[in-house]
Amino acid sequence: MASAAIAPPKTYYEWAAVLDRLKVKEDDDAVLAAMQKGTIQWQAGVAERFAKKLIDAINWRMNAASDRFRKEMTRSNGQERAIVQALLALRKELCFLAKAIDLPAIPEKDRQQYRRLVLEQANSMQSSLEDSAKKDRSGKLASIVRNNRVNAF
Repeated sequence: MASAAIAPPKTYYEWAAVLDRLKVKEDDDAVLAAMQKGTIQWQAGVAERFAKKLIDAINWRMNAASDRFRKEMTRSNGQERAIVQALLALRKELCFLAKAIDLPAIPEKDRQQYRRLVLEQANSMQSSLEDSAKKDRSGKLASIVRNNRVNAF
């Protein structure tokens, strides 16, 4: 299904609607395109509310991605193909979220700080996966986790 274009948000009200769509994973491509072209007056009050709403949406998505990954790993029954698919789906989501939080409408120093939130989470997940994989005596899981890094974006 082709996604309908979303008008780039300019006001906090418009941004709030777009960020609500981001949070519930509604038409990611159109939402990201609108967000990349959006603008906002970065002033006290508006900036704080905007940042909180953006970070809340990103955190919601990261938590949902982590939960989905755990379920997929449980269902994988150690099958390499299923594990790789779960890792790649998690990486794809984290990559998308890194783009979604790195917006031209946000001042550069804030952008770097927000992007770091996603990167640190991805690095933490990768480190945790590598630690968990050490329990597999065959070394196969460790190899799969290293070769399909969730923080490689």
